[in-house]
Amino acid sequence: MKRIVTIQDVSCVGKCSLTVALPIISAMGVETAIIPTAVLSTHTMFNGFTFRDLTSDIQPICDHWKKEKFHFDAIYTGYLGSFEQLDLMKKLIQDFKDDQTITIVDPCMADNGKLYPGFTQEFAFAMKDLCSKADIIVPNMTEASFMLGIPYIAEGYDINYIKDLLQKLTDFGAKKVVLKGIMFSEPQPEVGNVNGKIGVFSYDKTADKYDYYFHGKEPQSFHGTGDIFASVLTGALMNGKDLKQAYTLAANFVVESIKATLAHEDHNTYGVDFETAIPYLVKNL
Repeated sequence: MKRIVTIQDVSCVGKCSLTVALPIISAMGVETAIIPTAVLSTHTMFNGFTFRDLTSDIQPICDHWKKEKFHFDAIYTGYLGSFEQLDLMKKLIQDFKDDQTITIVDPCMADNGKLYPGFTQEFAFAMKDLCSKADIIVPNMTEASFMLGIPYIAEGYDINYIKDLLQKLTDFGAKKVVLKGIMFSEPQPEVGNVNGKIGVFSYDKTADKYDYYFHGKEPQSFHGTGDIFASVLTGALMNGKDLKQAYTLAANFVVESIKATLAHEDHNTYGVDFETAIPYLVKNL
């Protein structure tokens, strides 16, 4: 059985971070070790949430694992809340990565043109250093813009703009980039007319190859879908899928999860019913 480690916070209510990564990757038949970076009563969409920082526990956990000589087939980082945690992740990758280990960094810090509460432009630039240690990075359009230090553009861009972003993102050091949340308002060469759809573009720097996948856009957005996407991507890669197969499954599972949520008139607004969609995920794996 493959074994991965994922490092991110625990939001006790909210369906994001470790509370989606652990069940999803486990359901995909992959042993999932965790390092919680913090414990929150809810995710940050709620007011008045409690927060306990667990930074001081991270290195002792890693030291014990090194003593036990644990090996991980993938290292997957998600939401990290401080510069110190970024440095600890770089050390973790140095200590546990070998030629058989895939490192996946989801630079989870922004969306819809804005940084999440508590993050700064300086932090976005520091995230570039962690991305340099990754094999695959999985930013959305907002995160890509902040890491590159350029204005966020919500619409009106073309395929050449996306390709330029992808190339600049691989300049950080990662071999492959999966860029989420792409929407074209006009038909584009290679892609055609995908108006009304939302997509994923990837770039493999070693092969100098671009690829993409577009799907229908659901009428409502939910917190935590980026974490679900990155978790499915990781689990699919551990099941032998290539990168495009992995992010296609991830995108489709997010859509299925949103559909399952919207099927309930009294659905919550803080996360998606990914649990209901897990049979779809297992069937299509």
